[in-house]
Amino acid sequence: MSNPRVPYRFSDAGPALKAHVNGPILVHLVVNVENWSFDAAMPRTIITPPHGKETIPDVPNFAWVDYGMRAGLPRMIQAIRERGLPASTSINASVLDAYPGAAEAMLQAGWEFIGHGLHQKSVQQAGNEEDVVTQALDKLRRFSGQAVAGWLSPGLRETERSLEVFKSAGVRYVFDWCMDDLPNWMRTDQGPILSMPYNLELNDSVVYAIEKHATGQFLERTQRTLRLFEREAQQRPRVLALGLHPHLMGVPHRFGEFEEMLDSLLASSMTAFVKPEQIADWFEAQVAPA
Repeated sequence: MSNPRVPYRFSDAGPALKAHVNGPILVHLVVNVENWSFDAAMPRTIITPPHGKETIPDVPNFAWVDYGMRAGLPRMIQAIRERGLPASTSINASVLDAYPGAAEAMLQAGWEFIGHGLHQKSVQQAGNEEDVVTQALDKLRRFSGQAVAGWLSPGLRETERSLEVFKSAGVRYVFDWCMDDLPNWMRTDQGPILSMPYNLELNDSVVYAIEKHATGQFLERTQRTLRLFEREAQQRPRVLALGLHPHLMGVPHRFGEFEEMLDSLLASSMTAFVKPEQIADWFEAQVAPA
C-alpha cells in the first residue's frame, strides 16, 4: 500500500527550500545509547549460542554491548568533542539508572537527547505503549532539562497508532521513517508531526552487525554519499544522518574509521553539523504543514 501518513512525491518536487545558513548539507550524528536487560534475551547477537539454543543470561552478547558503554562511548564522545561537533543521543531512559556516568557525560557534552524507549525493546514487546512513551520522555526531560522533542523507536518499530501516541506526548519529530533525505510532514489524528531523515544504509548496526561487512565499509558509504550530496545540494539541500552505536564504532579496530568519517565530512565546504532541533527549526520556518 502507499504511505498512509504522507502523500507520495519525488523528494525534489516539494516546496522550494533555502539552504541552512551554515551549509546546504546538514550532518546529524545520532549515537544510539541503549540498556540491554541482563535477565532477558538480547535484542541482537554477535555470537550464536552453542547448539543454537538461546540462553538467559546471555553473557557474551550482553558484554559485547556493555563494552561499548564502558570503552566505546567515551572514545566517541572525545572524538566528537575534540572536533567541536554537535550530536544527539537516541537513549533508552533506563540508561540514566544503569549507566549514570554515560548519561551525565553526554549531557555535559551538550548533546540533544532523543526518546528511545525505556529499555532496548520494540514497542510491541515493551508493555503499554502510552505508558512507555510517557515514562521515557518524562524521565529524560527531568534529567536533561531539555524539551526532548524527538523520538527514535527501538528497532525503528511502531504500531499503527504510534505517531498519535508520540504527538500526544509532545514529540515534535520522529526518526523511524527512513524514506527521504529531507524532512516531511506526516499526518496524525492529533495533528502534524515531522518525519526527520535517518538512515538504514548509513547505520553501523546494519553495516556491521547485520550485513557483517569488513571494517571500512561504513566510511566508504559515507564518502560516496557525501560526493553525491555535494552535487545535489547545489540545487536542493540534503540531510545526512549517521546511525552510530558505541559497541560497533567505538571498538578499537573501527574507531579510526569513525574519526576518518568525521574528518571527511568536516573537510567538505558544504557540510554543517547540526542537532535535530536545528533541522526542524530550519525546515518548519520554510514549509508549513498541509
